[in-house]
Formats: sequence, structure tokens, C-alpha cells
Amino acid sequence: MSRLPILRAREVIRALERAGFVSIRQKGSHIFLRNPVTKRTTVVPIHEREDIDRDFLAEILTDAGIGQEEFRKLI
Repeated sequence: MSRLPILRAREVIRALERAGFVSIRQKGSHIFLRNPVTKRTTVVPIHEREDIDRDFLAEILTDAGIGQEEFRKLI
């Protein structure tokens, strides 16, 4: 299995939306997303000119209940 990519926050949010997540609120520079089917919630930080590193992306995917291979298909 290859490593997770380093992505911008907007790319991560777009992939999560394809997986069924919807934005429920934003507080400062953090967007809270929830999947109405699975009831899982995750938070994605949006910081200009900063990427989401692999470790933090792995935590987001764990919160979302999405496997790495499934996420690669969504991006």
C-alpha cells in the first residue's frame, strides 16, 4: 500500500463530500463535516497556503470511517 498523499484542505473536503459528508458548521478555520447515513463527524482545518500532512489526514479518515484505498478513489 502506498502512502497517503499530501493534499490541500479543499481537496480533502471535496473527497469527503463525494463520500456523503456534508458541512454542518464552521468555527474559525475549521469545518465540521458529518455523514447523515453513518452519523460520523470529522473536522478539517482550512489554513491558507498550508497542506494537510499524512498523519493528520490519516486521523481525519479514521474519524470519518473511510479506508485509505477508498479515499484514494474519491480524490
